[in-house]
Amino acid sequence: MVDFKQVSAAADRIAARALRTPVKQSQALNSALGCQVYLKCENEQKSGAFKFRGACNALLQLSPEQRAKGVVTVSSGNHGAALAAACQMLGVPVTVGVAHNASPVKRSNMLRYGANIIAIEPGMEAREAFIAEQLAQNAIVIPPYDHPDIIAGQGSAALELFEEYPHLWGVVTPLGGGGLLSGSCLVAEHYDAFCCGVEPELAADGKQSLEKGEIQPAMPPQSICDGLLTSLGKHTFAIIKEKVTDILLVNDAEAKAAQELVEETTGMWIEPSSATVIAALKRYPDIFKEKHVGVILSGGNCVKS
Repeated sequence: MVDFKQVSAAADRIAARALRTPVKQSQALNSALGCQVYLKCENEQKSGAFKFRGACNALLQLSPEQRAKGVVTVSSGNHGAALAAACQMLGVPVTVGVAHNASPVKRSNMLRYGANIIAIEPGMEAREAFIAEQLAQNAIVIPPYDHPDIIAGQGSAALELFEEYPHLWGVVTPLGGGGLLSGSCLVAEHYDAFCCGVEPELAADGKQSLEKGEIQPAMPPQSICDGLLTSLGKHTFAIIKEKVTDILLVNDAEAKAAQELVEETTGMWIEPSSATVIAALKRYPDIFKEKHVGVILSGGNCVKS
């Protein structure tokens, strides 16, 4: 299992390439939510999302021979763009399996960094089939979340947050495949802080998995929170099951309202997936009232509708 030392090592490894993103506050947002909110702005990370951290950490641990061969992944957008950006930086060829109905903004972001895109059907079944096919051809696969190097890299966002604000009561992250949450809860535990994940009601397999003690399949991809429509992995779930006590749910309308609230109070336009953490602070005031809470704004790769 990944531990805090691996997160710390990942942070050191990627420091020269990943951005140390700002932590912002807004008194207007604090007033609206009834707590002191510290926004870790991974929407300002390279490629526009926290995913660059894990992708960069994984690539940096490949041998020169492996990098020359190139890597493969599947993605709804942010991991694919992050991996492509890191590959471009390191001179590594990359192929990404992308659902044909993926966000045009995220598809363009992947192409901008030189990814070779292969269209696949939406859903976990098609993703898993694509990866199985690539592995059968001895491809080097860098998965979106379920890998120790990815988890350690994603945790570096929370580590930076707590290094700047060690007094935080806790940290809240979006939950899709669990890379960000699993990495963040390792950091929170080190700082003796609370940590929880947030997912859409229409993609609540993470909460179901935690309650049943085993990974539940992803629900049909129906939520506007496109970055969170996947199931947990064995590596991420092992950490979350041991260290996370609850996963909070929000609906799409709440995520949309939170997206608009963040823009009104900070001027930032973030993804609905990212806005789920703000929606949770609003929906569950009894948990967060008057507390100092760090939230990971996971990405900003979307256009204003």
